[in-house]
Amino acid sequence: MSDLSQEQWAQQLKADENAFILDVRTEEEVADGFIPNAKNLNIFKGQAFIYELEALDKNKNYYVYCKAGVRSGQACVIMNQMGFDNAYNLMGGFSEWTGDIEE
Repeated sequence: MSDLSQEQWAQQLKADENAFILDVRTEEEVADGFIPNAKNLNIFKGQAFIYELEALDKNKNYYVYCKAGVRSGQACVIMNQMGFDNAYNLMGGFSEWTGDIEE
């Protein structure tokens, strides 16, 4: 798993043509705003979360975030165990995000 600072995550994402943004927060949290083009998979859904991950393309580079960086870190570990080679955790999460936001 790779923990990236807000600045590193944003810069790497911008330059990555194979990027996939993954928001692992709850639907209620997403309703407060999200990073543009993010796909929401709620990590609290347990096995359903795993099934949703299995449907994703393991060849993409995943930029994962939650509210503060803890759940997204857990998601990156799970993804690495499942064979995703490139999962990047946004340290500080959405609460510290200064980039674009969609509502």
